[in-house]
Amino acid sequence: MVLDDLGSSLRGSLDKLRGKSRLDEEDVEEIVKEIQRSLLQADVSVDLVMDLSEDIRERALNEEPPGGTSARDHVLRIVYEELVGLVGESTDLPLESQTIMLAGLQGSGKTTSAAKMAWWFSKKGLRPGVIQTDTFRPGAYDQAKQMCERAEVEFYGDPDNDDPVDIARKGKEELSDVDVLIVDTAGRHALEDTLIGELEEIERVVDPDRNLLVLDAAIGQGAKDQADEFESAVGIDGVVITKLDGTAKGGGALAAVDRTDSSIAFLGTGEEVQDIERFEPSGFISRLLGMGDLKQLTERVERAMEETGQTEEDWDPEEMMKGEFTLHDMRKQMEAMNNMGPLSQVMDMIPGLGGGLKDQLPDDAMDVTQERLRDFEVIMDSMTDDELANPRSVSKSRIERVARGSGKSEEQVRELLEQHKMMSRMMKQFSGMGDGDMQRMMKKMQGGGGGGGMGGMGPFGD
Repeated sequence: MVLDDLGSSLRGSLDKLRGKSRLDEEDVEEIVKEIQRSLLQADVSVDLVMDLSEDIRERALNEEPPGGTSARDHVLRIVYEELVGLVGESTDLPLESQTIMLAGLQGSGKTTSAAKMAWWFSKKGLRPGVIQTDTFRPGAYDQAKQMCERAEVEFYGDPDNDDPVDIARKGKEELSDVDVLIVDTAGRHALEDTLIGELEEIERVVDPDRNLLVLDAAIGQGAKDQADEFESAVGIDGVVITKLDGTAKGGGALAAVDRTDSSIAFLGTGEEVQDIERFEPSGFISRLLGMGDLKQLTERVERAMEETGQTEEDWDPEEMMKGEFTLHDMRKQMEAMNNMGPLSQVMDMIPGLGGGLKDQLPDDAMDVTQERLRDFEVIMDSMTDDELANPRSVSKSRIERVARGSGKSEEQVRELLEQHKMMSRMMKQFSGMGDGDMQRMMKKMQGGGGGGGMGGMGPFGD
């Protein structure tokens, strides 16, 4: 996942301060150098990195930490606040009837983003629809139609019409009863006069409330120039950054957009229609620093419960951990968590968990894909009830037997058992949170006080 290295190295540096009550200049300098290295590797511009690190250095050396706050938590708070300032604010995007036009160069991910955004609005209780006006790129219509079918949202396009403006006009009439109309437009390899003219004509027809520019995260610092060009040409009200799961330049794109007159609306984080999230600076940076993001976590849990028909009792770790966490339990939780998105993202949203436990695990331990889940289910079907209830009883000879019976490799059986151990640790982390812990978390979400640690910092708020 993009920026994972940045978050891991920052957390590693901050962990060196554990147990210290005061900071000296050497401690601060080491942290600042690590921050500089991490941000430069994430493609944030040198000028921004130098300004940010100087602000962190100045505050860490001169600000008095609140009473009872450790040196680590004091620096963590400063780094958090400065990074939130670095990535800027979220685009204003009210949950109400509106028309949104997407613009961007070819290959930026507009078509995928249109379906993802429509899916996101549908989960907020609105009725969205997508118009596909791209007649320039072969296959654009088919891709858009398939994505909208997967998102279960309304769609209009006409593969036999080569006039994008006419398609936009007819699409607006056809989808006149939707709440949110999302208009996907064509792109080019560069911002040419023909593209500008086409965008301006479509804009006159659909009269959008907001123009959003779609940028590939791999553009890095080039995001600033592209945002400025589109702003001058047609005007933009916000930016969608796509493919954040596959590039090391995401930090550059995030920071560069904030240095324009624009802001970030959505982040695309994967291939599926549900791999999109509203950009919330505080939650994004909280996850990066291993402090979690309870708002995003709550939304995903609620969505998974709705899709799987589970209740709150099914998600109660304390109830589940009263006995041994079995493979039966694991299957039920994996099915639910698979609906929440990649496990690595979910772990990042759990305060105190993503940044610690996740960094210690191999990359494939996070890969709970649909295909892998099916393999695990086949393996579990070849186990006895006793083995499912007591995974520790699965010895080497039993692994060999289960592998033969399931048609899977012994390595896959071991992967299942390792996945069980990891999820058992996660459940214990949850069940170890008493009511007081949860109350303190809620206070943090609301920006209140709430005891030691990061109390009063409010890293999980809006």
